[in-house]
Amino acid sequence: MATTTESIDAGVAGKKKHLGIPEAVFVEDVDSFMKQPGNDTADAVLRRLDEQYQKYKYMELNLAQKKLRLKSQIPQIKQTLEILRHMQKKKDTTEPMETRFLLADNVHCKALVPPTDKVCLWLGANVMLEYDIDEAQSLLEKNLATASRNLDSLEEDLNFLRDQFTTTEVNMARVYNWDVKRRSKDNLSKIAEKS
Repeated sequence: MATTTESIDAGVAGKKKHLGIPEAVFVEDVDSFMKQPGNDTADAVLRRLDEQYQKYKYMELNLAQKKLRLKSQIPQIKQTLEILRHMQKKKDTTEPMETRFLLADNVHCKALVPPTDKVCLWLGANVMLEYDIDEAQSLLEKNLATASRNLDSLEEDLNFLRDQFTTTEVNMARVYNWDVKRRSKDNLSKIAEKS
């Protein structure tokens, strides 16, 4: 008995939660599924499955937007880290660093930046903080690791969601086909009764 409980616990622990995405249950036996309470008609079941499918579509849209945001954020963090590493090398010299910065879209300005050990980082929501170069570098490395981990997790969730699409579509087709067969049987029995 103990080994059975352990194997069940291991199976549950092995399953990953996918951001609260409900798992679509595959309908093996449509006849017994349609006899369950709440499954009065095929139309009602198909409506419920279609509603579930639409919820999955909405979740996919949100996850895809998050994925795009992360994919644009990761290169920006890498570029900022590269600039910080360059500034780290130049901070012990006495000569100013020549650079160009963005004033407006497609408008850049040349500037001479004296050696410094401080940088300002945009944190978002119109917030900028000043950091030592080392602190900024460790913060950005942590942010890069978090963003990469989140992107991997999002990929897994999107794959899981695609599986739920497929399962829901197959369930809808099976229920629809079951209803077509039931209707044809009913029509054949009505024809047989009339003759």
